Amino acid sequence: MRSSRPAGSLISYMSDKVKAGGGINLAQGIPGFAPPPELLDALRRLVDEPVHQYAPGQGDAGLLDAVGVLFAPHGPERDQLLITNGATEAIALIYAYLAAKLPHGFATLAFEPVYESYRNLPPLFGSRFVPFDAPEGILPRLPDLWGRICDEKVRVVFVCSPGNPWGRIWRRDEVERLIALSEELDFFVIFDAVYHGTYFGEAPYLPVERISPRLFFVDSFSKMLSITGWRVGFLAADRSHFTALKSMHDYTGLSSPSLLQKAIARYLADHEGGRDYVAVMRELARCSFEALRGTLSGLGFRVPPTDGGYFVWAGLPPGFDDGLAFAEDLYEKEKVAVVPGVHFSDAGERFVRFNIARPLEEIKEAARRIEKFVRTGRRSKG
Repeated sequence: MRSSRPAGSLISYMSDKVKAGGGINLAQGIPGFAPPPELLDALRRLVDEPVHQYAPGQGDAGLLDAVGVLFAPHGPERDQLLITNGATEAIALIYAYLAAKLPHGFATLAFEPVYESYRNLPPLFGSRFVPFDAPEGILPRLPDLWGRICDEKVRVVFVCSPGNPWGRIWRRDEVERLIALSEELDFFVIFDAVYHGTYFGEAPYLPVERISPRLFFVDSFSKMLSITGWRVGFLAADRSHFTALKSMHDYTGLSSPSLLQKAIARYLADHEGGRDYVAVMRELARCSFEALRGTLSGLGFRVPPTDGGYFVWAGLPPGFDDGLAFAEDLYEKEKVAVVPGVHFSDAGERFVRFNIARPLEEIKEAARRIEKFVRTGRRSKG
């Protein structure tokens, strides 16, 4: 018998179990690493300065300049950048803007498995969500994608690279072909790059030099600097959209915290854009990924090739066929929280997602508990 699915976000549902009952939280994408100490020092030094009122609506000037430097020499100009309350607000802001601009009845497409915001924003604005499966990449599926976009009246396409929950990185030729297709078929691309600093091999291609009327770019400092609670992100948009987006931001998010923006700006300016910190965090995440993937593969989980990001996306091992039941039982018996795959795809009921952006010792302990749970479950069923 299948478990009945709780209402709302299954990420929050599983994370709340840990908050209430303790355990290891591999459900929510929270980094288990301390922010850069130099960033915290910058924050402390700023506390006594007069920086506690609203920041400029577009963002702190120093932070806008720092973002420009991060993507130099071919990145967006300052008048194309908007600081937001995390990438979540940036995505919602762009979507609200497009929903008001586009004709009623349009659809939004994203590539399975799909991050929760991409699936849940369209219904909030009275539009439809269309999942598209492309395990081999979009180039082999271009004819199918072309037909789906036309048949379903798709006008917005989300891309996340590295992905969440599956850490696939989009190749440059794939991104460029999708942008070309957006020009041909008249749709908009929202490119989400919040995990771009966490890759396990080659760095991901970021189309910051391709910002155009058809392409929006979203990023954040949350994962880059291990400060998810600070809620400082940004978007880049073509000038043809920027005035309207900034105006909408004035009436919704208004501004992200002035103090935190200034602290990030000072840190980035003084420490080469945080390059050394990001490199260390990338290696820690890679080691945790390899450790957990090794245990899971040995237990019979099916882990697809993964290029980066914060997660292991895994098909359940033999003897288990319900990701929600697996997640609930794993927490009840071993106090390890993971996310059922059905949260990210209707076809994901036999998958689960694990957050690997945690200290290696915590990952090893979680792996030990998962192995005990799986082996015990197999014995009881046998």
